[in-house]
Amino acid sequence: MAAPETPKLTVDIVLEQAGGVVLIQRKNEPFKGRWCLPGGFVDVGESVESAAVREMKEETGLDVRIVRLVGVYSDPERDPRGHSVTVAFLAGKVGGRLRADDDAADAKVLDPESVELGFDHAEVIRDALASGEA
Repeated sequence: MAAPETPKLTVDIVLEQAGGVVLIQRKNEPFKGRWCLPGGFVDVGESVESAAVREMKEETGLDVRIVRLVGVYSDPERDPRGHSVTVAFLAGKVGGRLRADDDAADAKVLDPESVELGFDHAEVIRDALASGEA
């Protein structure tokens, strides 16, 4: 008997900076060309916190520390590739220089209201910044 298919586990990171939030422009589908939060899939044997720090470094060149959990987003329709569950974190910058890398075509600090975001990232950003702890 085949093992049941389960959702893929991902992480997303909200890093507020002067002028907005660190966003990446996606190089690949889905949402190619749209702005999104840095993030990606959790590797086997990796904690979600470690994955968030790794993905941020890989996609933006920035070193961050996790400040707090924003939430868990599990709508089966949130990713057109299939059911994924993301664990979203608010982060603080500890070093590095902002640059696009890995699967990011560009990386900038932008007002998230000024661009069309992919996935459910508008909701994640609203939730992260709503508490005023950013």
